[in-house]
Amino acid sequence: MPTLVVPFRGAQGKSRLGLPTSGARAALVEAMLADVLAACAPVGPTFVVAPVLMDAPGVTSVDDPGRGQGAAVEAGLDAAVVAGASAPFLVLNADLPCVTPRDLFALAGSVPAGGIAVAAAADGTTNALGLASADLFDPLYGPGSAARFAALAESRAVDLPNLIDDVDTVADLERLGARLGAHTRAAAATLRTEAA
Repeated sequence: MPTLVVPFRGAQGKSRLGLPTSGARAALVEAMLADVLAACAPVGPTFVVAPVLMDAPGVTSVDDPGRGQGAAVEAGLDAAVVAGASAPFLVLNADLPCVTPRDLFALAGSVPAGGIAVAAAADGTTNALGLASADLFDPLYGPGSAARFAALAESRAVDLPNLIDDVDTVADLERLGARLGAHTRAAAATLRTEAA
């Protein structure tokens, strides 16, 4: 059974969304996280690394060390290993509200023996990783990170739309439309109503 690690910056994340209030942004990022966690639940144990400890069923909350995404993922992987969680380890960004359990099982099944599966965003950053072991992870996030992760070990690119399509702007919400998870669709509908 795969183990999942989800770094979540909390309400401070996704500043590029361009929403009128911090409350609206918080509601949207929490809705996207809820959809990601709904996809994770049937796949395996899930460790969420966040600045505020979470109380969600089936989720182990890990305190974010506050040194960026790489450090957050390392904290989640460390907690998973200490808990005796099993490989493969799937690292999944919290802004992938279209992801489904099927996508996550496909990511897990794409991990080469002793290697890494990489789901790149359209801009070459990294949306998700599948790791044959936790010690393969190196904090390489940032522009062009997907290629850097792929160079760490034998690797396989994972070309699944629901892992490629992240949400950085309100236009992304409109573009993804009906593919969005239920929580994000509801949050987006509220935003449209408030804007009208």
